[in-house]
Amino acid sequence: MSSPPEGLPSIRTIAMPADANPNGDIFGGWLMAQMDLAGGTYAFGLSSGRVTTVAVDAMTFHLPVQVGDQVSCYCTTEKIGNTSIAVKVETWVRRRHNQSEERVTEGLFTFVAIDAAGRPRPVKRTAS
Repeated sequence: MSSPPEGLPSIRTIAMPADANPNGDIFGGWLMAQMDLAGGTYAFGLSSGRVTTVAVDAMTFHLPVQVGDQVSCYCTTEKIGNTSIAVKVETWVRRRHNQSEERVTEGLFTFVAIDAAGRPRPVKRTAS
């Protein structure tokens, strides 16, 4: 794929110097946190309520992210169970220096819908 997925990203932010190592590459943990935020926001919308992350599978880092890159996370539904939602998160950047777009990371995040007490609850699917 040579361009980002269709539609709006679930989250968009700028990679900043505080999130980088001495070489100017963004820490993988920071990127993973952005992906978790994006996936959680997406799953919240699908389930009509609170969700929590229960697993991260198949995480792949394709290219480094650099300070100043615009980071966008796109989400798609992989599977909806009784209480869980598996979300594929693809992260793309727009490079600051030349405005090119590249896929840098992808992963599969699984969320469980929870009630006010933090217990699993059935996924209340929203109308599409």
